[in-house]
Amino acid sequence: MMAEKFDVVVIGSGTGGYAAAIRCAQRGATVAVIEKGVIGGTCLNYGCIPSKALLACAQTLMLIKLSKMMGVDVTSALPNWPAIQTRKDAIVAGFCKGLTHLLQSHQVKIIQGSATVRSPGKVTAGNDGAKTEFEADKIILATGSKPIEIPTMPFDGQTIISSKEALELDEIPQSLVIIGGGVIGCELACVYAVMGTKVTIIEALSRLIATEDEWVSRLLEREFKKLGIEVLTGQKAASVDKLTSPAKITCQSGQSLGLLTEEIEAEKVLVCIGRKAVCDKDTIDSLDLELRKESQGLAGAAIKVDEKMQTSAPEVYAVGDVVGTTFLAHGAFAEAQVAAVNATGGDEKMGDYCLIPRAVYTFPEIASVGKTEQACKAEGLDISVGKAFFKANGRSAAHNETTGRITVVKNNSTNRIIGVTMVGAMVTELIAAARTLIGSSEKVSEISFPHPTVSEVLKEAAEDAFGLSLHNLPKM
Repeated sequence: MMAEKFDVVVIGSGTGGYAAAIRCAQRGATVAVIEKGVIGGTCLNYGCIPSKALLACAQTLMLIKLSKMMGVDVTSALPNWPAIQTRKDAIVAGFCKGLTHLLQSHQVKIIQGSATVRSPGKVTAGNDGAKTEFEADKIILATGSKPIEIPTMPFDGQTIISSKEALELDEIPQSLVIIGGGVIGCELACVYAVMGTKVTIIEALSRLIATEDEWVSRLLEREFKKLGIEVLTGQKAASVDKLTSPAKITCQSGQSLGLLTEEIEAEKVLVCIGRKAVCDKDTIDSLDLELRKESQGLAGAAIKVDEKMQTSAPEVYAVGDVVGTTFLAHGAFAEAQVAAVNATGGDEKMGDYCLIPRAVYTFPEIASVGKTEQACKAEGLDISVGKAFFKANGRSAAHNETTGRITVVKNNSTNRIIGVTMVGAMVTELIAAARTLIGSSEKVSEISFPHPTVSEVLKEAAEDAFGLSLHNLPKM
């Protein structure tokens, strides 16, 4: 029996996979998607969507608790955890069903099972020994990533958990230690702290969200303290004793991380030290795929691609977390667009990764695009930094959301904006607008922003970078 043939076979249906499949189909290709798990991958089922559903519930609870400051009396505000989880699951299920229908409406064939590329143009897929072979002119690998495990603290799904289990807990834990102060750890810390959990974050680096400017970390740690979150930076979790209840976590501190500190007790230990690329080893070997050297070790075997998202194997592309570039869903979307166009006869290249916005959905939120102030200083660039604060914004004051600020970085040698960083309520919704300012030398004062809106803080910061702010005090 002849193998079924497609113009493009996409392995993985996460953000990068399904986006690539749909774009290929829109360009006239016959397409199949092979998925070993649930349609939508990690982002839809175990990441972006369920985490934001829980964060939205936590934010609602937090606003109710603060309602008295708004002149509104609410007698009680308690989380109904089973109802919160049911709502989250319903949202995920709805999007999963919708995505399946969307793929099918584009005539994309969905194939369930694990996939292996045996040779260029030949893919086998199936489960439990029942494998079917498919032929493809082009192949796009979008196999995603998984949480990094600490070898001495393997996940058991009960006491030591990953972000996946943290989104599916049957009950709100009384205490939670989070190992890792990055994006995922900080977001889940907000969820559970607002729900009433005693949360402690252990971070080996000197500050949280270390990829952003130092002022961002300081502000976030200050606000976390208000939420009751204890932050231990410059410390490393050395061991976990699961034989006790609650478990006991021992930390190391000091320059060499060799000085033992006191033990911390917690009902659950959430390990959030990052994610690593996942790709079938047989596929790597069969295609002799070149891997990124910097991805070895705990970070996994990320696939090396060129600016067209093409791997070292002929007619094979890779996108999303498996290439280890952004570990962002919208980064995968951008890469999928490029790979899909090239896999269907086009000629497109990835742009500057620095221009892909970064977003952290903590309380308060963090969003940035372009270069940070600290990165510019490290490069020795001559810059001006404009600042504007939410506490001076009328709409923010009306909504009692005055925490945070926006900074805009201008390259003085080119007189162009090269970076924007925001911390505040709903700034993740503003960052796309900020992206349009990158590379601009236009005087923002010539653009009319509606008043009163939170977006005026962005205008104020941009004007300040050019020395044109109307509402900031004169710079000395």
